Amino acid sequence: MFKKSSEDRGQATPEPPTPAPGAVRTRTVSVIGPTLVFKGELSADEDLVIQGTIEGTIAHHKKNLTVGKEGRVKADINAASVTIQGQVEGDIHGDEFVELAESAVVTGNIYSPRIRMADGARFNGSINMGSQATGGQAKLQVADEHTRTHKLGA
Repeated sequence: MFKKSSEDRGQATPEPPTPAPGAVRTRTVSVIGPTLVFKGELSADEDLVIQGTIEGTIAHHKKNLTVGKEGRVKADINAASVTIQGQVEGDIHGDEFVELAESAVVTGNIYSPRIRMADGARFNGSINMGSQATGGQAKLQVADEHTRTHKLGA
């Protein structure tokens, strides 16, 4: 009628292995699953992977943010590094870098000193890689596909 736990039967419950001294520890990462829908201001003090739907603002300073392939974000993003694999509508501020994977679809402006864009990524907005404080701005304007085609065909 009642099942005994493994401890009651004299068997020890396995514990997670303790890293050896000097071993590299993995970072703590939170995941927002594909069925989760969040509206409002999101901030955390750990790396974050978004596979769900977010609407609002994401303030994730000094941490890494990834929008996974299933992720749908309609928000301005602020993070140390940003990797986009899904869809984002809003401005992206990356303190270190911003990366758009092949599956990325981004509508908005990117502000970051380093940018990686894979072949196949779709982006509509402007990129600002400079610092307003130093006056050394390197700005790249990216037009939509219709504008590029129209200018080339004229």
